[in-house]
Amino acid sequence: MKQPPLVYIIVLNWNGWQDTLACVASCRTLQWPNFRILVVDNGSTDGSEVILRRHLADVEILQSGANLGFSGGNNVGIRHALEANADYVWLLNNDAEVAPEALSRLVEAMESDPTIAMSGSKIYLHHDRQRLNFAGGIWDKGRLRPRLLGADQLDRGQFDEQCEGRALSGCSLLVSAHAVREIGLMEESYFLYWEDTEWCARAHKLGHKTLFVPKSHIWHKVSASTGKDSFAQHYYLTRNGFAFLWHYAPFWAPVFAMYNLLYSLKCLVGGQSQALKGFLFGLLGFLRGETGPIDQRPDVKKRRGQPH
Repeated sequence: MKQPPLVYIIVLNWNGWQDTLACVASCRTLQWPNFRILVVDNGSTDGSEVILRRHLADVEILQSGANLGFSGGNNVGIRHALEANADYVWLLNNDAEVAPEALSRLVEAMESDPTIAMSGSKIYLHHDRQRLNFAGGIWDKGRLRPRLLGADQLDRGQFDEQCEGRALSGCSLLVSAHAVREIGLMEESYFLYWEDTEWCARAHKLGHKTLFVPKSHIWHKVSASTGKDSFAQHYYLTRNGFAFLWHYAPFWAPVFAMYNLLYSLKCLVGGQSQALKGFLFGLLGFLRGETGPIDQRPDVKKRRGQPH
């Protein structure tokens, strides 16, 4: 009898061992019969690795050696999964909780169509179990950035249709090993923000499909890595947004700049000076060709909330 496809579940940890333990416990309830959990500690400084190894003796744990960001840390796990002959890799935020059928729904959807490279879940807020955090992303031409469908809406079935072509969130993203070998790994130069959007765009550009699977349910604690409206958040969103547009739609870059400048000025009037500062430094960083993390600024907070 043929073995079901092997799925490697990659849980990236950075100074968040409590969330990671809860996430792994949740994964143990999954109905899919053939999966392995891989925890990648992304250079934690709070003793996470020691604690996780103590409590997760049966789980494989890798150490990245430094904080490589969301894309770099996950790439450590993806490379390991490919070397272990995984059929699929499931990126799962460490502050997420999964429904027992979440993985099965994603795999079954992708097994039905080999042209699908990636699939993603319907994501709810952890503290408000029926309120949505993410139901796929579409390109917002007005704001020149991905728009998260369903954000903060009560789920009344308005996003129950399985849809192709949407941007997906790295909070819960299943990708086939075959697609990774064709598309490549996540873009590490971004460090934070836009990396999952870029990965989806690269897949589309190479003729692959992405799929939003509403029957796969995840609950996300939405913890902030950089702090809401912090300098770091606006820096990465601006710098990486320009990098993305310059590669995929350069003619939109001036409009993107104008929109973000006006938004930043609006924030400044409202007393949020970090938005304008982050925009200006992000634009300057893009023009200078800066990549990777900001160099040890005190306002870079501790964890990535990712969908993202």
